[in-house]
Amino acid sequence: MDYPSFWKNASLRRKRIYSIMFMFVIAVSLTLIGSLVPLSPQFAKEINDSINQTRNQGLENGTLAPSILLNNFGLCLAMFIPLVGAFLGLFIMFNTGLAFSAAIQVQSTTAVSTPLDISPTTAVIALLVFGLVFLLEYVSYSIGMAESIWLFQRLRQRKWGELKNAAILIGIVAILLIVGAIVETWLISTIG
Repeated sequence: MDYPSFWKNASLRRKRIYSIMFMFVIAVSLTLIGSLVPLSPQFAKEINDSINQTRNQGLENGTLAPSILLNNFGLCLAMFIPLVGAFLGLFIMFNTGLAFSAAIQVQSTTAVSTPLDISPTTAVIALLVFGLVFLLEYVSYSIGMAESIWLFQRLRQRKWGELKNAAILIGIVAILLIVGAIVETWLISTIG
């Protein structure tokens, strides 16, 4: 297979960055595709109720941040499984889009006639924080999926040093997801 010149001329570090960027674009695209899938009102309500139940239990128990972290980190760790993890991650990204679609569909059908009472400043801050959480989580997932492919290729070549790279990347992902869980919990408890 003849690779493009930007890939052939790139250093190993740059190839990893390209791989992560490529997986990021695919992950976001699959989430968007998943969000466009039409859902029956009943199925959308089931998905939304499940998400709300988890969120409400976490808020009541004061365990929302650890719950978010364990969920996201567990999913991300699965994405590091050589080759299989990349496909699992893409499936998860598609399902995330379905969850977004369900939440929007349920919220739009149950919206009250009075608008939310939040200031424009609060709305902008909420959007920025939501964007930060989205970026932290999707970069983490992209790292996991890209490393899944790198691990598969390197272990097939018996280059065991890739396990060290995977461990370092898992540590980086853990830090990103810890920050993301804390910020997401703050956003949920502040905005609701």
